[in-house]
Amino acid sequence: MELSPNDQLHGFTVLTREELPEIDGTAYVLSHRKSGARLLYLANDDANKAFSIAFKTPPADDTGVFHILEHSVLCGSDKFPVKEPFVDLLKSSMQTFLNAMTFPDKTLYPVASTNDQDLLNLADVYLDAVLHPAIYHKRAIFEQEGWHYELAADAEADEGDSIAGDVVAATEAEDGQAELVLNGVVYNEMKGALSDANSVLYDELQAALFPDTAYRFESGGTPRAIPDLTYEQFLDEHARHYRLDNSYLTLYGNVDLDRMLAFLDREYLSPVADEEAARAAARTEAGKPPLEPHALEAQAPVVAAHVVRDMDTAPENACAGLGYVIGDADERTRLVAVDILLDALMGSNEAPAKRALLDAGLADDVQAFVADGMLQPFAVVQLRGSKPGAAERFRAAFEDALRAAAEQGIDRTLVEASLSRAEFVMRERDFGMADGVALSMTALSGWLYDDEMATTYLRYEDDFALLRRELGTGYFERLMIDVFLESDHWALAEVRPLEGDGDAYESERLRAAEAAMGPEDFARVADEEAELRRLQTEPDSPEALATLPRLSVADIGPAPVEPAYGLAGGTPVPCVRHDIPTRGIAYAYRYFDLGRARFEELPYVAVLALVLGKLGTARHTAAEIDTLVNGRLGSLSFFADIYEGDDGARDLAPKLVVGASALSENVEAACELPLEIMLETDFSDAGKIKDVLQQRRIGMEQGFAAAGHAAAMARAASYYLPAGVVREQLSGVDFYRFLKDLLAHYDERSDELAARLSELAGRLFVDDGCTVGFTGSDDDFERFWKAGAVTGRAGSSEHLLAVPAPVVRNEAFIVPTDVCYAAQGFDRRADGAPYTGAWQVAARALSYDFLWNEVRVKGGAYGAGFGATRTGNLRFYSYRDPHLDETLARFAASAAWLEAFDPKPEAMEGYVVSTVAGFDAPLKARALARRQDGDYFGGRTPEARLETRAEMTAADAQAVRALAAPLAAAVAHDAVCTFGSKDIIEAARTPFEVVDLLNE
Repeated sequence: MELSPNDQLHGFTVLTREELPEIDGTAYVLSHRKSGARLLYLANDDANKAFSIAFKTPPADDTGVFHILEHSVLCGSDKFPVKEPFVDLLKSSMQTFLNAMTFPDKTLYPVASTNDQDLLNLADVYLDAVLHPAIYHKRAIFEQEGWHYELAADAEADEGDSIAGDVVAATEAEDGQAELVLNGVVYNEMKGALSDANSVLYDELQAALFPDTAYRFESGGTPRAIPDLTYEQFLDEHARHYRLDNSYLTLYGNVDLDRMLAFLDREYLSPVADEEAARAAARTEAGKPPLEPHALEAQAPVVAAHVVRDMDTAPENACAGLGYVIGDADERTRLVAVDILLDALMGSNEAPAKRALLDAGLADDVQAFVADGMLQPFAVVQLRGSKPGAAERFRAAFEDALRAAAEQGIDRTLVEASLSRAEFVMRERDFGMADGVALSMTALSGWLYDDEMATTYLRYEDDFALLRRELGTGYFERLMIDVFLESDHWALAEVRPLEGDGDAYESERLRAAEAAMGPEDFARVADEEAELRRLQTEPDSPEALATLPRLSVADIGPAPVEPAYGLAGGTPVPCVRHDIPTRGIAYAYRYFDLGRARFEELPYVAVLALVLGKLGTARHTAAEIDTLVNGRLGSLSFFADIYEGDDGARDLAPKLVVGASALSENVEAACELPLEIMLETDFSDAGKIKDVLQQRRIGMEQGFAAAGHAAAMARAASYYLPAGVVREQLSGVDFYRFLKDLLAHYDERSDELAARLSELAGRLFVDDGCTVGFTGSDDDFERFWKAGAVTGRAGSSEHLLAVPAPVVRNEAFIVPTDVCYAAQGFDRRADGAPYTGAWQVAARALSYDFLWNEVRVKGGAYGAGFGATRTGNLRFYSYRDPHLDETLARFAASAAWLEAFDPKPEAMEGYVVSTVAGFDAPLKARALARRQDGDYFGGRTPEARLETRAEMTAADAQAVRALAAPLAAAVAHDAVCTFGSKDIIEAARTPFEVVDLLNE
């Protein structure tokens, strides 16, 4: 639909129209006259359409009120009076993205779908949620999602039955023996998030840079401050900020614009504008001041020379950060230039400033990035695993490195390579989510602060062209001096690990509250918790459920036609050729047979993958390799992966993968550079290898604490899957232990390590053990092979990899966090259970019905889920969970719930529709090619994929119930792993083998 400035349509006025080649489309900015709502329409041919609404929400304290509101408004509304419309949409819609996000100064509610009616349905539910939420007449929502007191359940109570625990606790309260505990989804989420020293450091740095503005507060909330938030304050902040003249709406893709604008105006914008005007008039008549959103103001320059935050965390988590304010949000080109400059100076171990800091011995790792999407973006340079006294030397060491670069002139090839890399990323547009969602976030980086900047952050071609013209002119040197060396707005913050009780503040608060309470207060807490549990347990009425918009199985349509793939003819090694449109990009993956490595060599294979591309070769230094890769490739990666067939150990296809991407004009580089690195790397630089290994150790340790569910699921899989046993050696706890031991004895083992790596590279990188996956144009394909894509080497075809049989264990790993992450699973094939598409429907039902209600809503965990794979894995997980025994009991109860599964017909249709939609969700070129490669190595055909989809579409309640028995059998094997807090693990009644992972 073509629009022009000043056009009027459904209450909207078109303000601007501009072609936007960066999205292959046109951008329109509109204003809704009656309500004052702003709307940005990004029109192109993308079938994965998106809608979002955002509000400017600068916090005034650390209570996390906007984070709690983000959760809470999605718990029912006037038009859709069900408890969890957000979850109902996950269970019933064709969404390709559905979530909400709290940022330091805004809250965003985005949705995406490939179906027009579904997108309108999603927008309907989200708009009613944010504008007419049930929070005003359901205080329990605030308590569930924010915080509330509970009485500690008796140790003998059934941990799967919270009501029983309440009864016991209430009885104890009458005897004056009860203890209070704090619970709430956001409270527990932030306990987990702020167990990460890096998150704490970032908060301290931001607060130091912006001490007089909203940015000094943690918008997610801190566990210390969240319980200070009252229900009345919570409602007040919604009324202040969730209003249409404070809103920003975005539409993206091939939408029916006339229909969507008519819907927005008729159903929400015009009627809500009348409601808002009536409320404002009522306040005026009552003599009350108008409710205004909190101001978002710029910070005058300040210097915070050294802010110290003591934190109960592992010594390895010591960190320090420098922050430099870059400028204002309206300085887009300057921001892009600083990002490129930081990448050139700090983007790899060989970048000059990072190399100087590593050589100075300040820390195990150094990172740099730009914190944008703010009124005043800032640059961050961070030490991870910092050494004692490093913070005091940090700024001088960093700025000395910059002065040296300024005096000598920054190497033009470094900046040019970083610029090329940034251009590739923007042109690839692989955001990891629906494009419309990512672009709505990007637009707000300017639009939120200036109505004239709705598209400023979506344009990048002009910036890149300007910066290319500035290469060699001294522009980047002057920028470096201005932003860093002559800054009048900077801060240095340090997180200093201390031994102590990380939860002392919580205990003190609870004991103080208990001391102020009498028996009647304890009884009131017990009554309130019982009422909350009743509301959580009580099902939605049929009338309420009937209000939700639903699609039927008939709306699914036929399976999307996927681009073809298959073995190409005439190539010197087998090649899986993908016929996928790539927007002028070529993707080349080389898969080398890992069966030629022995099992005990697998950790060395992982080290080999880590160091390749970070060392010099026979022709180039490490720094030159880094520059060549950034300048000529879009990406270069080395990693091990295990491809599994459907029949277990016999179908393992372990590979060492070398992946490269490049713009079409650089396709030869995607052939030649990886070959040089594979065949000519010099492994003798022990110092550079040690840097990489220390950085990997730090990354793993922080991952155990911040994303422990992933580590727990991987570890649990090694108890029952041969592929899991292999992955543990390559990237799990077993590899972490190997890595720690190697670093502890590095000096005496470095020569042996170099020899092993060289020998492994020679043995594995051979043509007769290689298969290539290629995606790109026919011309790119021909040029790739003409450039000499093969190694020219042959090796022994002897299969050496003998994988030990999995052994069921029950382990709990103590890591520095205040929450826990639990995982449990088993291989259904061991009990003879076949795979069917109904497993995916069952997984959605278990995840978004049973586990959501039991583990998240009642238990207070941030997340929980269940998954089932074709390759046998049935697995449960919980995420940022305050409980352990209770969660495992709920995992165990899942089979009984599935056995009784008997949804209403429309609910069953919803499960099927959402499951198939997830299966059909569009993938970017790289991800689709990689999935197809995995199918090829796993022996799965496109026809088998269609068969699975047909099984999903045909699934009924009986088919789902039939899976209860194999699920019960899987749980009965008791293959459990958890990562988490020492207090939670040691208090658990489950008989774990407990390991203090970082200190064993």
